[in-house]
Amino acid sequence: MDTTGTVTQFATKEELEWLEMGPFDGGIPGLVRRIRRILDVSQRGLAARIDVSQSVVARWETGRTSPRASVLHALLRLAGLVPSVHSAETGEEVGPMRDDGARQHGGNRYPAHTDLRVTGWWVPSGVPSTSSSYYDWIDRSRAAKDPMIRFRTCAHDRRLERMVRGTPVDHPSLRQLAAEAEHLDEQRESMRAVWARKAPAA
Repeated sequence: MDTTGTVTQFATKEELEWLEMGPFDGGIPGLVRRIRRILDVSQRGLAARIDVSQSVVARWETGRTSPRASVLHALLRLAGLVPSVHSAETGEEVGPMRDDGARQHGGNRYPAHTDLRVTGWWVPSGVPSTSSSYYDWIDRSRAAKDPMIRFRTCAHDRRLERMVRGTPVDHPSLRQLAAEAEHLDEQRESMRAVWARKAPAA
């Protein structure tokens, strides 16, 4: 039975062009088609759900253009799908960087490629360590749980540090870094106690 006439009658021009191109090897075009299949809708039906034209969906499916990441995420949610990213080398799932990672005082995020480390409590630059205000700032930052956070911008220094300390998976939260600063305080107090025991009696 010849169904060519039926296909021509009900298919849009864009869908006929897609049929002539042959099957795709997955990718974004195949994912959009998979979403349509799950939702059991036509290109026009999917377009109506996300407020775009049918020709836009057709271009996605033919690979002429691709949906923005936010639109693709919305499409996946419509189909009840949860996207995941995996390492091509190990196959392990890789998630996005955490949203509650520590931020700089101005509210900006720290550079994603750097590793954050704590050296104590935050003191504004320019305050000499010998002044009384320096220790006032230390006490204030300790009470506010506001640690001094540093990172290396030099790629060579970062590589050397990672050889010694390993490569952190993510940027810690401010709460975690504050706990690290408190741990440094405890270590320093412990060292002072050791030095006091070793000091000769007057």
